[in-house]
Amino acid sequence: MLRMFDEHHIRACASLDGAWRFSTDPEAVGERDGWQGGLPSFESTIVPSVWNTTLGLLDYEGAAWYERDFYTDGGTLRFNFGAVMTQADVWLDGEKLGSHYGGFCQFALIATDVTAGVHRLTVRADNSFDEQSIPQTFVDWYHYGGIVRSVSVETLDGICVLSNRMEYELNGTLTAASVRFALELHNASSSALTDNVTVSVCGREMTKNVTLEPHSTLEIYTDSIELSGFELWSPECPTLYSIEIKTSTDDLLDRVGFRHVCVEDGKIKLNGKEIELRGVNRHEEHPDFGFAFPPAAMRRDIDLAVGMGCNSIRGSHYPNSQTFVDMLDERGVTFWSEIPIWGCGFSTSALSDPVVIERGAQMHREMVKYYYNHPSIIIWGMHNEIRSDAPESITMASTYYKLLKETGGNRLVTYATNHAHDDLCLEYCDIVCINQYEGWYQGSIKSWDTFIAKYHEYADSLGVGHKPVVISEFGAAAVYGHRTFDTVRWSEEYQAELLGYCIELFHNDPRIVGSYVWQFTDIRTSLETGLTRARCFNNKGVLNEYRNPKASYFKVKELYNKHSAE
Repeated sequence: MLRMFDEHHIRACASLDGAWRFSTDPEAVGERDGWQGGLPSFESTIVPSVWNTTLGLLDYEGAAWYERDFYTDGGTLRFNFGAVMTQADVWLDGEKLGSHYGGFCQFALIATDVTAGVHRLTVRADNSFDEQSIPQTFVDWYHYGGIVRSVSVETLDGICVLSNRMEYELNGTLTAASVRFALELHNASSSALTDNVTVSVCGREMTKNVTLEPHSTLEIYTDSIELSGFELWSPECPTLYSIEIKTSTDDLLDRVGFRHVCVEDGKIKLNGKEIELRGVNRHEEHPDFGFAFPPAAMRRDIDLAVGMGCNSIRGSHYPNSQTFVDMLDERGVTFWSEIPIWGCGFSTSALSDPVVIERGAQMHREMVKYYYNHPSIIIWGMHNEIRSDAPESITMASTYYKLLKETGGNRLVTYATNHAHDDLCLEYCDIVCINQYEGWYQGSIKSWDTFIAKYHEYADSLGVGHKPVVISEFGAAAVYGHRTFDTVRWSEEYQAELLGYCIELFHNDPRIVGSYVWQFTDIRTSLETGLTRARCFNNKGVLNEYRNPKASYFKVKELYNKHSAE
């Protein structure tokens, strides 16, 4: 996968990005008719991309097929997919390799005993949605489809390291850490093998002797060691340390930062110091690229957010590219990573449906697996705007909270509620995150004061008033370029006035510890929203979809930078 550093020096890796053959399958007959053995007709496309940017396919939803030929010297191959929307089925030379559900997390499939020569890789991508899908049919972003992140193939040899997780616990003074590694190992050979696995970090080495059966995968733990003399990762000093894991035939490189986040005395503390989260909600979306977001544009987004005074970004509403999170690690910007449960589209029955619950749990497990070592991620988000006022929601909230607290490392776990005055799940979060649109969907700008006071009263009645509050979504829409002498709705002036009022109100409330403006940029939404959303876009961005600033960008920049200097 594309990272901000090389993940391998020894392992042979090849990118499969570029030209693929492509065909839509609107009647879903491809597998029945044997398209996995070769597409009967096709046109060329580029991977990664979304098919919706192809003329005539803007609103296409369903199955589409991709195939390409590649050369290999043979052996055991591992195919890595950054993201495929949403159901992926994969074949090698017409033989099924495997499937994956969930459009925003990477996955890998292994093929053994591959002969040297030219082979064909085929992928069926399906972005259909139903009552058990995540997300569901009704969702507040565009239903893009395709292979939206990079694809690569690796040649595995001997005992290989597929993934790692550095688990550490800092001492009370945050000057030393007890460290151990969880390693996912795979034997690429057809015979049992024994080898030493060596892990290096901060000038220290750990070695473990392992034996694996043929073509088996095993997770092991190293012994714990004590480390000291490192610098803590923080927004002011985002220090990163290299990890190198080696066997006699393979390697895996990674990066990590040491930091500690917690809730204490009603505040969020990072490395023992209070931190006020000054953030934006960002969709990894662009009208010209959809979800296949270019890395250079990612860097520009971070520049614009940091320039606006942000120290945090929420990846609404799905895991963002690892490339983007690598960049956040380097820049010292904290991140809130969540899975794509956008609850307004979920019926109450879906919230306790075992299929939906398990699909969400698997997405959480994948997010934790691939993003665990990123120090910028200080918040795991379980879901957004589910019917948390309904008893059925408790199953989902409690299940995911327990899972992430047990497996997610040193992070705060939360969800975003739009039921601030009657939520039943506030027990299952470390910080209370509230989405509300006073002054837009209801009320006036100044009705925010009453709304906040009513929430505090409700929280105190439940005994959760001690939990820090983050206003995770707030805002108003403005059509870029609509300027007026009067602060009327849909104007840039009205949006700027509302955001300015809210940021000052939240900052001056001692129980509110952060805010995330909805939203960073305008984004494409359903084509059916044209009567209620100008241009079929959610226009609440402080930038338009091409990253041109509205008046609100400068208002947020003024206040966020003022508060950061206090």
